[in-house]
Amino acid sequence: QVQLVESGGGLVQPGGSLRLSCAASGRTFSSYFMGWFRQAPEKEREFVAAITWSGSSTAFADSMKGRFTISRDNAKNTVYLQMNSLQSEDTAVYYCAAARPILWALRTTARPYEYWGQGTQVTVSS
Repeated sequence: QVQLVESGGGLVQPGGSLRLSCAASGRTFSSYFMGWFRQAPEKEREFVAAITWSGSSTAFADSMKGRFTISRDNAKNTVYLQMNSLQSEDTAVYYCAAARPILWALRTTARPYEYWGQGTQVTVSS
């Protein structure tokens, strides 16, 4: 079992930045690749970003490229999502999730992720 707890969400003005954190506990964190997803009201959950266990490879949804970065610190069992130039359409609940490395090819879908956090709310509004 892997337990994931997100933090760092909140209210931010358009153009602002936030850094989300996802702290993992339980089974070996570094064995999994990590992903971030988000879900806005009345919308389906969508892929945001993913990172391999070593941090050597990352992936982003097209709308996040150049604005968001993902990183991880295996010593701290934590993965981060730095979000810049936030806009109202980024308002959503953000979830982190863990999946086994062999499933990296499916990283942009929810299917391979075995463990999910409870989510953290990000609201972009003036």
